[in-house]
Formats: sequence, structure tokens, C-alpha cells
Amino acid sequence: MDPDTPSDDNNPDLEYEAESPTEPPSELLHQMMGYEGTPTPDGGIQHPPTLDTWRKLSGVTHWPATLQYSVPVMTEDLARDAFSRFVYGRCCYGRRPASELVIQNLKQLVLYRYRLETFNEARLSEWTFEHYTNQAVDGPQNGPTPGPWEFKVQIPLMFQEDTKKFMVPHSSMIKACHKCHGHGRYKCSGCHGAGRARCVTCSGSRSKTKHKQCQVCSGSGRKRCNTCSGRGSKVCTTCRGEKKLLHFLQLTISWKNNLFEYITEEQQLNFPKEVLIKVQGANIFKDQGDQVYPIVGFPNLAISQASQRALAEHNAMYAGSSRILQQRQTIDLIPITEVHYEYKGKSYMYYIYGTENKVSALEYPERYCCGCCLL
Repeated sequence: MDPDTPSDDNNPDLEYEAESPTEPPSELLHQMMGYEGTPTPDGGIQHPPTLDTWRKLSGVTHWPATLQYSVPVMTEDLARDAFSRFVYGRCCYGRRPASELVIQNLKQLVLYRYRLETFNEARLSEWTFEHYTNQAVDGPQNGPTPGPWEFKVQIPLMFQEDTKKFMVPHSSMIKACHKCHGHGRYKCSGCHGAGRARCVTCSGSRSKTKHKQCQVCSGSGRKRCNTCSGRGSKVCTTCRGEKKLLHFLQLTISWKNNLFEYITEEQQLNFPKEVLIKVQGANIFKDQGDQVYPIVGFPNLAISQASQRALAEHNAMYAGSSRILQQRQTIDLIPITEVHYEYKGKSYMYYIYGTENKVSALEYPERYCCGCCLL
């Protein structure tokens, strides 16, 4: 037999690879209560929690008036040391100004940073499938399918994000593979099922030059199809040749920590305020629980307003579409010192901020780069 001829085990009725199904199996559609409208793996449907998990802001958190915190005093020695560490850590900053500067004034400021964290759980379902390998099939005959929020799972540590996928119990069934129509193989599109394709060397002309036969195809103008190795068909990649698929409902559960941050305004600051998001501060307030409430009575009114706004936003964004598991709100005090100094008869300024005494110096007397060290 010609080795390039498709073998007899190929089904002559093989079609080309078909498209994915546009809807879940009709046999399961009417049996899965609570999953109506769930699409195929091209998308999913999110399930809101039951009404008893919705939250309403019906309380307040009073600021403890007795709680006080003293701002660490910034001295000239500390200011010099922080500036020296800042300069020595930048290869394109001259070191002389750090050692010869004359400090003229230290102006201490205080900012407050408010944070709200809302840790929620969302559930999304979709119809999907995998190749069938004779594994046990957990179908509707084994009992009713649990609803999206009846499915019990282990919750991760609070405020630790994670995503997990589960096969919904009693939602499985076996069907013939839609890609290969249950054949396990489909017709090769490279050779149209013939097993041989036009020779690319001679473009099917049988000769490489005018008087010389093509050696690649031995003058036939065709050669073994590289796509299917001459078989005329390919193993179905969807069912992996098993001819059957296991269809089931897949529930994707995601836990996310949603963050709201606000820092009180200070118009005099001459450096990017974004750096204050990550800087360390002194924590002066922490409130954590299944639900927290707006803060009232804080000395800085903007913080109380931010707390009210944050909780209203998170409640509107997440309470209706997911389950809020835990909330945490904190207030950090961020110390900032504005340092005015003189070097070679000219005045300059830098900032020291955070409890770790970070430095921001947009103006520096001796900088030799084109902007790689901006702060």
C-alpha cells in the first residue's frame, strides 16, 4: 500500500472541525435550578447573593476622643542623616551638597491616610466540558444540584485574594464530541483529507527547473501532508480522540480585597502625593468586623467624610453582586517635614516623609542625569 495513502481506519465521512456549541446541552438545561441563563465557556453569569446578605449602613463609629498620638520631633541631625542616605543611594547625585548644606528651617506637617478594605466573595457559573476518560459521571440522577450559594467551600484567610473553580455536584452528563461529531478525528484542512498535498518546492509543477525533476516529490507534484502526516485526518484536540465529552456546570468563586484610600489635602507639598500611598505611617485607629460603619467625630472632618463616602461606595458596588465577608478601616498618621537649606549661597528644599524617613527632593544642586532619579 502507498505509504502516503490515508489508512483504512479513517472514517470516509469525517467532516472538518466543527464550532463549539452555542448553548449548554438541552438535556441538562431544565434540571439546573438557579443556573438559568448560564452560557458556555465563552462567558459566564454572575450570581448575586440572597437578599439576606445585603447590607445597609445603619450605624456609626465614634472616634475615641481619649486616643492621642504625638508626632515624632524631627531634628537637624535626623534631617541630615535622612538626606545623606537619600543622596548616597542615587548614582547620579553629587554627594557634596548632602555634607555641606546649611539647614535654615524645619517645618513639620501632619497628613492623615484613611483606608477601607472590603473583602468580598463573588460566584460565577458557566457550562463547560472536558474530554471523557471513563471517569464516574455525577449527573442529576444522583440528586438535586445545589444552588450557586448553597455550594459550601473553604474561605481563604481574610483579605487574602484567591480564585478557585469547582465542578457543581450532580450537573454532569456525557455527550458525543461536538468538534469531531463523535469520530475522535476530523478531516485535515491542509490536504482536504487526501493525505497528500501540493509540493511546496516545485509548487506542483513536478520539476524544480525546466529540465530537472523535483527531488522532494520525485516528480509527482505532491507529497505527504505535513499537517496530518499523510493520514488525511487529525486527532481531535477537544476530546483527545476519546469521541466523548463530559459536560458540566463549573462554578468560579473569587475572593477579592477591594481598597479605598484617601489622604488629607496639603496644598504646600511640592512632590507627587502618590508616594504617600505606600509609605509607612503610624496607625492611630483600626476597626474591623463583618461590617464597619462611618467614623464620626474625628478631628479632621475630611477623614470622617471620606469614611462615609468609602462605605457608601463599597456598599453600592459590592453588596448587591457579591457577599461581603469582612471589612477593615484604618487611619494612619503620616509625618512630613519640609526642610529648607542653603548650599553655595542658593536656597533649596526637600521633604522627609513617613515613619521610615523617606526623602523627596525635586530640586538638587548637583544632579548629573536626565531624570532617572526624580524623588
